[in-house]
Amino acid sequence: MTDPIGTFTRNLNEWGKNKIPFVFLVDYQGNKPVAWQLEEIDPEKVRFNLNGFHNDPLAEKTDLTVPFSFKKKPVPFEKYEAAFNQVVENLRAGNSFLVNLSVPTPVKTNLSLLDIYKKSEAPYRFWMKNQFVCFSPEIFVRINGNKISSFPMKGTIDASVYDAENVILSDPKEAAEHATIVDLIRNDISMVARQVWVEKYRYIDRIVTNDKTLLQVSSEIAGILPEDFNGKFGDLLLKLLPAGSITGAPKPSTLKIIREAEGYERGYYTGVMGYFDGENFESAVMIRYIENQNGNLVFKSGGGITALSNARDEYQEIIDKVYLPFSHVPHIMH
Repeated sequence: MTDPIGTFTRNLNEWGKNKIPFVFLVDYQGNKPVAWQLEEIDPEKVRFNLNGFHNDPLAEKTDLTVPFSFKKKPVPFEKYEAAFNQVVENLRAGNSFLVNLSVPTPVKTNLSLLDIYKKSEAPYRFWMKNQFVCFSPEIFVRINGNKISSFPMKGTIDASVYDAENVILSDPKEAAEHATIVDLIRNDISMVARQVWVEKYRYIDRIVTNDKTLLQVSSEIAGILPEDFNGKFGDLLLKLLPAGSITGAPKPSTLKIIREAEGYERGYYTGVMGYFDGENFESAVMIRYIENQNGNLVFKSGGGITALSNARDEYQEIIDKVYLPFSHVPHIMH
Protein backbone atom coordinates (compact mmCIF):
# COMPACT_ATOMS: atom_id res chain seq x y z
CA MET A 1 0.00 0.00 0.00
CA THR A 2 1.33 3.41 -0.95
CA ASP A 3 1.09 6.24 1.55
CA PRO A 4 0.96 9.49 -0.50
CA ILE A 5 0.68 11.85 2.48
CA GLY A 6 3.48 9.98 4.32
CA THR A 7 5.84 10.24 1.33
CA PHE A 8 4.88 13.88 0.83
CA THR A 9 5.53 14.69 4.49
CA ARG A 10 8.94 12.97 4.52
CA ASN A 11 10.01 14.74 1.31
CA LEU A 12 9.10 18.20 2.60
CA ASN A 13 10.80 17.52 5.93
CA GLU A 14 14.00 16.37 4.20
CA TRP A 15 14.04 19.18 1.61
CA GLY A 16 13.28 21.78 4.26
CA LYS A 17 16.04 20.54 6.54
CA ASN A 18 18.53 20.60 3.64
CA LYS A 19 17.27 23.97 2.34
CA ILE A 20 16.32 22.50 -1.05
CA PRO A 21 13.73 24.73 -2.83
CA PHE A 22 10.41 23.06 -3.66
CA VAL A 23 6.82 23.69 -4.75
CA PHE A 24 3.83 21.70 -3.49
CA LEU A 25 0.08 21.11 -3.67
CA VAL A 26 -2.13 19.36 -1.13
CA ASP A 27 -5.74 18.58 -1.97
CA TYR A 28 -8.58 19.20 0.50
CA GLN A 29 -8.68 15.62 1.80
CA GLY A 30 -4.92 15.03 1.62
CA ASN A 31 -5.33 12.11 -0.80
CA LYS A 32 -3.24 13.45 -3.71
CA PRO A 33 -0.46 15.65 -2.33
CA VAL A 34 2.35 16.44 -4.76
CA ALA A 35 5.71 18.12 -4.30
CA TRP A 36 8.45 18.91 -6.77
CA GLN A 37 12.00 20.15 -6.51
CA LEU A 38 12.29 23.11 -8.87
CA GLU A 39 14.30 21.38 -11.61
CA GLU A 40 11.61 18.66 -11.87
CA ILE A 41 8.85 21.04 -12.97
CA ASP A 42 7.98 21.25 -16.68
CA PRO A 43 6.37 24.67 -17.39
CA GLU A 44 4.48 23.11 -20.29
CA LYS A 45 2.55 21.04 -17.72
CA VAL A 46 2.71 23.01 -14.47
CA ARG A 47 2.90 26.78 -13.98
CA PHE A 48 2.98 28.70 -10.73
CA ASN A 49 3.40 32.28 -9.61
CA LEU A 50 3.19 32.37 -5.84
CA ASN A 51 3.59 35.98 -4.75
CA GLY A 52 6.38 36.51 -7.30
CA PHE A 53 8.08 33.11 -6.93
CA HIS A 54 7.37 31.57 -10.35
CA ASN A 55 8.44 29.42 -13.28
CA ASP A 56 6.80 31.50 -16.02
CA PRO A 57 8.90 31.63 -19.23
CA LEU A 58 10.54 35.07 -19.27
CA ALA A 59 10.09 35.67 -23.00
CA GLU A 60 6.37 34.84 -23.01
CA LYS A 61 4.00 37.73 -23.59
CA THR A 62 0.34 37.84 -22.60
CA ASP A 63 -2.09 39.76 -24.80
CA LEU A 64 -4.43 41.52 -22.38
CA THR A 65 -6.45 43.25 -25.10
CA VAL A 66 -8.32 40.28 -26.58
CA PRO A 67 -11.97 40.42 -25.42
CA PHE A 68 -13.23 37.44 -23.43
CA SER A 69 -16.57 35.92 -22.52
CA PHE A 70 -17.40 34.40 -19.14
CA LYS A 71 -20.80 32.96 -18.29
CA LYS A 72 -21.80 31.20 -15.11
CA LYS A 73 -24.74 28.88 -14.51
CA PRO A 74 -25.26 28.76 -10.72
CA VAL A 75 -27.03 25.84 -9.08
CA PRO A 76 -30.74 26.63 -8.50
CA PHE A 77 -31.37 28.47 -5.23
CA GLU A 78 -33.60 25.61 -4.03
CA LYS A 79 -30.73 23.13 -4.34
CA TYR A 80 -28.39 25.45 -2.46
CA GLU A 81 -31.06 26.13 0.16
CA ALA A 82 -31.44 22.41 0.90
CA ALA A 83 -27.72 22.08 1.68
CA PHE A 84 -27.80 25.38 3.61
CA ASN A 85 -30.70 24.17 5.77
CA GLN A 86 -28.87 20.92 6.48
CA VAL A 87 -25.88 22.96 7.70
CA VAL A 88 -28.02 25.31 9.81
CA GLU A 89 -29.74 22.33 11.51
CA ASN A 90 -26.31 21.09 12.58
CA LEU A 91 -25.34 24.54 13.79
CA ARG A 92 -28.50 24.84 15.87
CA ALA A 93 -27.90 21.36 17.28
CA GLY A 94 -24.49 22.53 18.51
CA ASN A 95 -22.47 20.27 16.19
CA SER A 96 -20.52 23.26 14.82
CA PHE A 97 -20.18 27.03 15.25
CA LEU A 98 -19.17 27.77 11.66
CA VAL A 99 -19.36 25.69 8.47
CA ASN A 100 -17.84 26.61 5.11
CA LEU A 101 -20.37 25.39 2.53
CA SER A 102 -19.23 25.24 -1.09
CA VAL A 103 -20.89 24.43 -4.41
CA PRO A 104 -19.72 23.75 -7.99
CA THR A 105 -20.86 26.24 -10.66
CA PRO A 106 -20.59 25.33 -14.37
CA VAL A 107 -18.94 28.14 -16.36
CA LYS A 108 -18.26 28.82 -20.05
CA THR A 109 -15.49 30.98 -21.46
CA ASN A 110 -13.54 31.43 -24.69
CA LEU A 111 -10.34 31.39 -22.63
CA SER A 112 -8.23 28.32 -21.88
CA LEU A 113 -7.17 27.49 -18.33
CA LEU A 114 -3.66 28.68 -19.26
CA ASP A 115 -5.07 31.96 -20.64
CA ILE A 116 -6.83 32.53 -17.31
CA TYR A 117 -3.63 31.76 -15.43
CA LYS A 118 -1.63 34.25 -17.53
CA LYS A 119 -4.18 37.08 -17.34
CA SER A 120 -5.14 36.70 -13.67
CA GLU A 121 -4.27 39.53 -11.29
CA ALA A 122 -3.99 37.49 -8.11
CA PRO A 123 -1.04 37.06 -5.73
CA TYR A 124 -1.16 33.23 -5.78
CA ARG A 125 -1.68 31.41 -9.08
CA PHE A 126 -1.31 27.79 -10.15
CA TRP A 127 -2.07 25.93 -13.39
CA MET A 128 -1.97 22.20 -14.11
CA LYS A 129 -2.43 21.30 -17.77
CA ASN A 130 -5.92 20.00 -18.61
CA GLN A 131 -6.77 19.86 -14.89
CA PHE A 132 -7.30 23.21 -13.15
CA VAL A 133 -6.35 26.82 -12.65
CA CYS A 134 -6.35 28.58 -9.28
CA PHE A 135 -5.99 32.33 -8.62
CA SER A 136 -6.14 32.80 -4.89
CA PRO A 137 -6.06 35.99 -2.81
CA GLU A 138 -5.69 34.13 0.52
CA ILE A 139 -2.40 33.37 2.26
CA PHE A 140 -2.40 30.20 4.35
CA VAL A 141 0.86 30.34 6.31
CA ARG A 142 4.05 32.31 5.77
CA ILE A 143 7.30 31.44 7.56
CA ASN A 144 10.22 33.87 7.75
CA GLY A 145 13.00 32.79 10.10
CA ASN A 146 11.28 31.44 13.21
CA LYS A 147 8.08 33.47 12.78
CA ILE A 148 4.95 31.83 11.38
CA SER A 149 1.96 33.91 10.28
CA SER A 150 -1.51 32.99 9.02
CA PHE A 151 -4.00 35.29 7.29
CA PRO A 152 -7.57 33.93 7.37
CA MET A 153 -9.98 35.68 4.99
CA LYS A 154 -13.60 35.58 6.13
CA GLY A 155 -16.35 38.00 5.11
CA THR A 156 -17.16 39.33 1.61
CA ILE A 157 -19.19 42.29 0.31
CA ASP A 158 -19.71 43.97 -3.06
CA ALA A 159 -17.66 47.20 -2.93
CA SER A 160 -20.43 49.08 -4.75
CA VAL A 161 -22.74 48.73 -1.72
CA TYR A 162 -23.11 52.14 -0.06
CA ASP A 163 -20.54 52.49 2.76
CA ALA A 164 -19.53 48.86 2.11
CA GLU A 165 -16.54 48.79 4.45
CA ASN A 166 -18.56 49.98 7.45
CA VAL A 167 -21.48 47.74 6.50
CA ILE A 168 -19.41 44.54 6.61
CA LEU A 169 -17.30 45.54 9.63
CA SER A 170 -20.40 46.39 11.69
CA ASP A 171 -22.48 43.35 10.65
CA PRO A 172 -22.95 41.12 13.77
CA LYS A 173 -23.12 37.89 11.73
CA GLU A 174 -19.89 38.75 9.90
CA ALA A 175 -18.18 39.78 13.15
CA ALA A 176 -19.15 36.51 14.85
CA GLU A 177 -18.03 34.45 11.86
CA HIS A 178 -14.68 36.20 11.69
CA ALA A 179 -14.08 35.94 15.46
CA THR A 180 -14.75 32.18 15.27
CA ILE A 181 -12.26 31.65 12.47
CA VAL A 182 -9.57 33.76 14.14
CA ASP A 183 -9.99 31.70 17.31
CA LEU A 184 -9.71 28.47 15.29
CA ILE A 185 -6.58 29.62 13.46
CA ARG A 186 -5.02 30.80 16.73
CA ASN A 187 -5.61 27.31 18.15
CA ASP A 188 -4.18 25.70 15.01
CA ILE A 189 -1.03 27.83 15.09
CA SER A 190 -0.65 26.97 18.79
CA MET A 191 -0.20 23.32 17.75
CA VAL A 192 3.03 24.16 15.91
CA ALA A 193 4.24 27.39 17.55
CA ARG A 194 4.52 29.21 20.87
CA GLN A 195 3.80 32.80 21.94
CA VAL A 196 0.85 32.98 19.52
CA TRP A 197 -0.78 36.40 19.09
CA VAL A 198 -3.18 38.34 16.81
CA GLU A 199 -1.05 40.81 14.86
CA LYS A 200 -3.92 42.54 13.01
CA TYR A 201 -7.65 42.03 13.43
CA ARG A 202 -10.29 42.53 10.71
CA TYR A 203 -8.66 44.61 8.00
CA ILE A 204 -9.99 45.05 4.46
CA ASP A 205 -8.56 43.50 1.26
CA ARG A 206 -9.84 44.80 -2.09
CA ILE A 207 -10.33 42.14 -4.81
CA VAL A 208 -10.81 43.36 -8.41
CA THR A 209 -12.85 41.03 -10.67
CA ASN A 210 -14.03 41.06 -14.26
CA ASP A 211 -17.44 42.53 -13.35
CA LYS A 212 -17.18 44.05 -9.86
CA THR A 213 -14.86 44.81 -6.96
CA LEU A 214 -15.20 42.82 -3.73
CA LEU A 215 -14.10 43.75 -0.24
CA GLN A 216 -12.87 40.87 1.92
CA VAL A 217 -12.09 40.92 5.64
CA SER A 218 -8.82 39.37 6.85
CA SER A 219 -6.82 39.06 10.06
CA GLU A 220 -3.20 38.14 10.81
CA ILE A 221 -2.25 35.63 13.51
CA ALA A 222 1.43 34.99 14.31
CA GLY A 223 3.61 32.77 16.49
CA ILE A 224 7.20 31.67 17.10
CA LEU A 225 8.30 28.23 15.88
CA PRO A 226 10.22 26.01 18.33
CA GLU A 227 14.02 25.94 18.13
CA ASP A 228 13.98 22.30 16.95
CA PHE A 229 11.63 23.01 13.99
CA ASN A 230 14.52 22.56 11.54
CA GLY A 231 12.50 22.93 8.31
CA LYS A 232 9.97 20.18 9.07
CA PHE A 233 7.39 21.69 6.72
CA GLY A 234 5.73 18.33 6.08
CA ASP A 235 4.99 17.76 9.77
CA LEU A 236 3.77 21.34 10.11
CA LEU A 237 1.30 21.07 7.21
CA LEU A 238 0.02 17.71 8.45
CA LYS A 239 -0.95 19.33 11.76
CA LEU A 240 -2.56 22.42 10.22
CA LEU A 241 -4.55 20.93 7.32
CA PRO A 242 -7.23 21.21 6.17
CA ALA A 243 -7.26 25.00 6.44
CA GLY A 244 -9.61 26.35 9.11
CA SER A 245 -10.95 29.18 6.94
CA ILE A 246 -12.47 26.76 4.42
CA THR A 247 -13.73 24.16 6.89
CA GLY A 248 -15.03 25.69 10.12
CA ALA A 249 -15.01 25.04 13.84
CA PRO A 250 -14.63 22.70 15.55
CA LYS A 251 -12.87 20.94 12.67
CA PRO A 252 -13.64 17.19 13.16
CA SER A 253 -17.45 17.50 13.42
CA THR A 254 -17.52 20.29 10.81
CA LEU A 255 -15.69 18.14 8.25
CA LYS A 256 -18.42 15.51 8.64
CA ILE A 257 -21.17 18.14 8.15
CA ILE A 258 -19.44 19.45 5.01
CA ARG A 259 -19.12 15.95 3.53
CA GLU A 260 -22.82 15.22 4.07
CA ALA A 261 -24.16 18.62 2.92
CA GLU A 262 -22.00 19.21 -0.16
CA GLY A 263 -22.32 15.84 -1.87
CA TYR A 264 -19.41 16.39 -4.29
CA GLU A 265 -15.62 16.11 -4.30
CA ARG A 266 -13.68 19.30 -3.66
CA GLY A 267 -10.41 17.83 -5.00
CA TYR A 268 -7.63 20.44 -4.97
CA TYR A 269 -10.19 23.18 -4.33
CA THR A 270 -9.67 24.46 -0.75
CA GLY A 271 -6.38 22.58 -0.55
CA VAL A 272 -3.08 24.42 -0.12
CA MET A 273 -0.35 25.40 -2.60
CA GLY A 274 3.03 26.84 -1.74
CA TYR A 275 6.78 27.00 -2.05
CA PHE A 276 10.05 27.05 -0.14
CA ASP A 277 12.85 29.03 -1.77
CA GLY A 278 15.58 27.67 0.51
CA GLU A 279 14.96 30.37 3.13
CA ASN A 280 11.31 31.45 3.15
CA PHE A 281 8.15 29.35 3.08
CA GLU A 282 4.88 30.71 1.75
CA SER A 283 1.55 29.05 1.03
CA ALA A 284 -1.98 29.93 -0.05
CA VAL A 285 -5.45 28.44 0.31
CA MET A 286 -6.70 27.14 -3.05
CA ILE A 287 -9.85 29.22 -3.37
CA ARG A 288 -10.98 30.87 -6.65
CA TYR A 289 -10.60 27.63 -8.54
CA ILE A 290 -11.71 26.36 -11.98
CA GLU A 291 -11.55 22.65 -12.78
CA ASN A 292 -11.75 20.83 -16.10
CA GLN A 293 -14.25 17.98 -15.80
CA ASN A 294 -14.21 16.01 -19.06
CA GLY A 295 -14.04 19.17 -21.15
CA ASN A 296 -16.55 21.12 -19.05
CA LEU A 297 -15.35 23.87 -16.72
CA VAL A 298 -16.58 24.02 -13.12
CA PHE A 299 -15.84 26.91 -10.76
CA LYS A 300 -15.97 25.88 -7.09
CA SER A 301 -16.83 28.53 -4.50
CA GLY A 302 -18.10 28.71 -0.93
CA GLY A 303 -18.81 30.82 2.12
CA GLY A 304 -19.01 30.56 5.89
CA ILE A 305 -22.39 29.71 7.41
CA THR A 306 -23.36 30.52 11.00
CA ALA A 307 -26.69 30.18 12.81
CA LEU A 308 -27.31 33.87 11.95
CA SER A 309 -26.79 33.39 8.19
CA ASN A 310 -29.41 34.21 5.57
CA ALA A 311 -29.73 31.68 2.72
CA ARG A 312 -30.33 34.31 -0.02
CA ASP A 313 -27.32 36.38 1.08
CA GLU A 314 -25.06 33.33 1.23
CA TYR A 315 -26.29 32.14 -2.18
CA GLN A 316 -25.43 35.54 -3.67
CA GLU A 317 -21.97 35.39 -2.08
CA ILE A 318 -21.08 32.07 -3.69
CA ILE A 319 -22.20 33.51 -7.06
CA ASP A 320 -20.18 36.72 -6.54
CA LYS A 321 -17.10 34.60 -5.88
CA VAL A 322 -17.38 33.04 -9.35
CA TYR A 323 -15.26 35.54 -11.27
CA LEU A 324 -12.09 36.13 -13.23
CA PRO A 325 -9.58 38.47 -11.56
CA PHE A 326 -9.05 40.75 -14.55
CA SER A 327 -9.23 44.53 -14.40
CA HIS A 328 -7.82 45.52 -17.82
CA VAL A 329 -9.29 42.95 -20.21
CA PRO A 330 -12.35 43.79 -22.36
CA HIS A 331 -15.34 41.66 -21.39
CA ILE A 332 -17.76 40.52 -24.10
CA MET A 333 -21.17 41.25 -22.63
CA HIS A 334 -24.13 38.95 -23.36
